[in-house]
Amino acid sequence: MPDFSILITDWAHEQARLSRVRRTVFIDEQGVPEDLEWDADDAGSLHFLVIDGAGQAIGCARLLPDGHIGRMAVLPAWRGRGVGRALLAAVLDTAQARGHGTLRLSAQTHAAAFYARAGFVAVGSNYEEAGIPHIAMQKRLA
Repeated sequence: MPDFSILITDWAHEQARLSRVRRTVFIDEQGVPEDLEWDADDAGSLHFLVIDGAGQAIGCARLLPDGHIGRMAVLPAWRGRGVGRALLAAVLDTAQARGHGTLRLSAQTHAAAFYARAGFVAVGSNYEEAGIPHIAMQKRLA
């Protein structure tokens, strides 16, 4: 049984906990400039927050209204424990329930195999985003 749970929420209610995870992973760990991390898409997106048994935020992702998945992150201490897989599954299930036909994301190239295992396929060539190599990926939903 997992020692974490996933909440579906919005930016207005969980900005503090979502921001802590994203700051730790993207800004502090990966060196993404702070002005690139925060954008207008947060307010209109559906957010997924992973919390541990003590209610501490350990992961997050967002689903934009147009079917883009973004800002998926898991704290280092929780990687390799199924958090990312469960988080992505929750996003996929929710997107399907909302009627999205195709999902798109911008994967860091080191994570492309993770998304490929979930049925995403690479589209186009590698590119740089926030100083990090990425590849566009998409998945068609049934």
